[in-house]
Amino acid sequence: MSQRTLVLLKPDTVRRGLVGEVLGRFESKGLRIVAMDLRTIDAEMADQHYAEHVEKAFYPPLRDFVTSGPLVAMVLEGDEAIEVIRALNGATDGRKAAPGTIRGDHSLSNRENLVHGSDSEDSASREIKLWFPDLP
Repeated sequence: MSQRTLVLLKPDTVRRGLVGEVLGRFESKGLRIVAMDLRTIDAEMADQHYAEHVEKAFYPPLRDFVTSGPLVAMVLEGDEAIEVIRALNGATDGRKAAPGTIRGDHSLSNRENLVHGSDSEDSASREIKLWFPDLP
């Protein structure tokens, strides 16, 4: 079943020059770019995106990180895109992510973990509307 999902290439991906590498993995898997934008977000946008985490102790440093520089927001589409992207991304904590995954190959952090992918169809729908409100 074809799905759309939101992917963020976080500021560490941009800063480290890994955008092409990470994007290439998604494209090589057969996922199609529907929308893409390079932008720097403010605290308000971060709070909207991470609404379920705003009150948690780990969130303020996460907000500081995600607003620290440009990121690439994109909508990708493909067969079971949500599950496929989460598998390509690897475990949230890059120190525990399997080799061969994006985080397993390029991250040693739980916070600066390179990528975000929506975790469900409901999250994907909410996040796509937040990041790309004009997308049909």
